[in-house]
Amino acid sequence: MTENVPQPATPGFDLNKATIISLLYLAGFVVGVTSLVGVILALVWKDEVAGTWEESHLQFHIMTFVIGLVVGIIGLILSFVLIGIPILLALTVRILVRSVVALLKAQKQEPIADPKTWLF
Repeated sequence: MTENVPQPATPGFDLNKATIISLLYLAGFVVGVTSLVGVILALVWKDEVAGTWEESHLQFHIMTFVIGLVVGIIGLILSFVLIGIPILLALTVRILVRSVVALLKAQKQEPIADPKTWLF
């Protein structure tokens, strides 16, 4: 008797466009400039992935960068009066969480439910 053991859909790590950008954002905490590379790739690849599950991921990553940039500038300015430090810490957590959530969903090839959300 032979058993029918289901095979995983994609064994290993799937290195798709959304995964690459998530990894670049996460590497940005160490290297710095890779987040900028990630948003440029998201803008370049946006038309290529129109109509696929990756489209929502690229929109999600673009929103993550733009909101992060604006809040980061505000936090930097406000850090002179010390209120900016908790803002920058919260922004760091927000970017980390959004990048990890996007990475996990990209590995499952699931779209982001609401890519234009400010939260998660």
